[in-house]
Amino acid sequence: MTSAPLLVERADHIETWTLNLPDARNPISDPAIVDALCEQVALVNADHDVRAVVLTGAGSAFSAGGNVKDMVDRTGMFGGSPYELRDGYRGGIQRIPRALYHCEVPVVAAVNGPAVGAGCDLAVMCDLRVASTNAWFAESFVQLGIIPGDGGAWLLTKAIGPARAAEMALTGDRVKADQAMAWGLVNEVVEPEDLLDAARTLAARVAKNPPHAVRMAKRLLRESQHQSLESLLELSAAMQALSHHTEDHREALEAFGEKRPGNFTGR
Repeated sequence: MTSAPLLVERADHIETWTLNLPDARNPISDPAIVDALCEQVALVNADHDVRAVVLTGAGSAFSAGGNVKDMVDRTGMFGGSPYELRDGYRGGIQRIPRALYHCEVPVVAAVNGPAVGAGCDLAVMCDLRVASTNAWFAESFVQLGIIPGDGGAWLLTKAIGPARAAEMALTGDRVKADQAMAWGLVNEVVEPEDLLDAARTLAARVAKNPPHAVRMAKRLLRESQHQSLESLLELSAAMQALSHHTEDHREALEAFGEKRPGNFTGR
């Protein structure tokens, strides 16, 4: 029986998603993993019991990105005419950044090992990143004579600024975990045996808050990347009006006054 390409488990309002193709170093260009990630985002968006997600990889790598064997053989999404290749990217791997961009709950990447090419971009698609000391990042497309086809040029620039993004994208060189931390690419670096605990602890710091407020705050952060201040203020006013009428807002005020943790229900 073939193992699922994406393993999903849930505990305390937090889902952990594990890329489960360790023998191939967890490529994300195969249709099965594209479908699995997109489907899981859709499920989480509709399930308000989920308040945060941790994304990691099975085995020694976080993700090797595209399947290089398929590139060599010119099969799968890497085969066909230029027009077919274009459609292959648009209907394949490019669905992942779109899905994760619109994932309503925060996603924490637990980068357990190398994050290469599209695997590097996958980590940057997440909202927060915790890296193992074994991790390294490489926007390595140019070294294979191609470019970031999954939005990496946009993602990296937003994450670490144009100068650092240019250095990664134009050299393709590796960035070790401690350097990634210094550049602001990751939030924390921990020993390998502590990685999942650290990522879940960070996710729990998010999940303890009123879930509707968290989802709306994430949406505002997304919208701030392309809206003017005036339009974002209008959206913020509308969302704030909704927030003030939630039961969780009243519970948060009572918990604050009583100096106790809040008990939030998502209502």
